Amino acid sequence: MKKNAFTVLEMMIVMLVVALLLLITLPNIQQKEKIIRSKGCSALLDIVNSQILLYEIDHDQTPTSISQLIEGGYLEKNQDSCPNEKKVVIIDGDAYAQ
Repeated sequence: MKKNAFTVLEMMIVMLVVALLLLITLPNIQQKEKIIRSKGCSALLDIVNSQILLYEIDHDQTPTSISQLIEGGYLEKNQDSCPNEKKVVIIDGDAYAQ
């Protein structure tokens, strides 16, 4: 009677191939993480700048801090800092990461 199943050797070969693929791709992903976090920060700054404009339209004044935007419902609580751990601040009506 013949059973259709994988042998231990076949499973070991598959696991070896998967491990090699992971070893090849993981360093590349880790190198790109810094770039991804930087791009995420610039995207967040664009969002904050647009919300500053909306706040100015609604209130006829420029917000002086991120907390004003959060309290007014223009931003979420977690949008006060970038993915790279820099804080978002408002200086002269523009958002910057510090």
